[in-house]
Amino acid sequence: MIFHPPILAILLASTLSLVTLVWASGFAARLVRKWDVASGHAGQIALEKRTYLVSTALVFVLALEAVSLILFTENAERMSVLFVGAMCAIGTLNVNAYGFPALILKVALFFGAAVWLIVNHADGLGRDYPLTRFKYGLLIALSPLVVAVAAVQFAYFYNLRADVITSCCSRVFVPNAGGLEADLSSLDPAFALGLLFGGLGVIAVLALAALRWRAGRLAYAAVSLVYFAAGISAVISVVSPYIYEQFHHHCPFCILKPEYGYIGYWLYLPLFVGTSAGLGLGALSLKRTPASLQEALPPFRRRLILTSLAGFGLFGAVALTAILRSNLIMFG
Repeated sequence: MIFHPPILAILLASTLSLVTLVWASGFAARLVRKWDVASGHAGQIALEKRTYLVSTALVFVLALEAVSLILFTENAERMSVLFVGAMCAIGTLNVNAYGFPALILKVALFFGAAVWLIVNHADGLGRDYPLTRFKYGLLIALSPLVVAVAAVQFAYFYNLRADVITSCCSRVFVPNAGGLEADLSSLDPAFALGLLFGGLGVIAVLALAALRWRAGRLAYAAVSLVYFAAGISAVISVVSPYIYEQFHHHCPFCILKPEYGYIGYWLYLPLFVGTSAGLGLGALSLKRTPASLQEALPPFRRRLILTSLAGFGLFGAVALTAILRSNLIMFG
């Protein structure tokens, strides 16, 4: 199955990212040691020239990795017809032990790539590129994750076997199945909705603090990641049953199907955008604002806050609309 065209496309994107990141990490290690923007030495000038090439290549491959997450999920959904017992992406990912680890690692890489792209954009706002050493330090930290994604993803695709009987959402997301999936599906609906909509209130308050204080921005970033986890938990435990109008159908992937109006994309994409903008805001707040960014960075941070708020707000609005339009009565 490794020669299936979508799988080849995903592996090609992963290989391109891996090769580029390994090459760029070697350059980044040298840059972190020797970067001195005040120096007129020939070595510094050579570093500055190469950063344009490296940054352009990294923007391309990291954006490609972000898109690859959607392709990976969509491919898992479409391949479900090839496996006995699979009805959606859950069954495809359960064919071997590498499916869900590959998905989780790709989600982590999505956020890592988004943060790097945000920091890279902010660096370009300064006349002296003041965040260059910082962003290449982030790149070095991101490189092991790229290697892990490439390795686990290849192991998943290489070990796909059509003669395997797999377990799908009807067997995984049930309270008595055991494991994290069962815990999420059995989460109290009222508590889950409290996390979803109460969390929006907390985020709104923190956004006001983030507009004024560095500590508020760091807190907003941390809560953004927590809200992402809370949002996914709420989708599994309570929002999905409302969409399916079935108490016991908790699958977070079936809502991506056309018969449900692709509503899953309207839930997940804003949630990912909101979280990415929040994490990018936090990354830019780890260091004090450089002198050359005193004027340009605050407006960019405000745009990140507004983008994050809009993403989380749209996620909450879509979830609320799905609940209000449903014929399912979960609370008496």
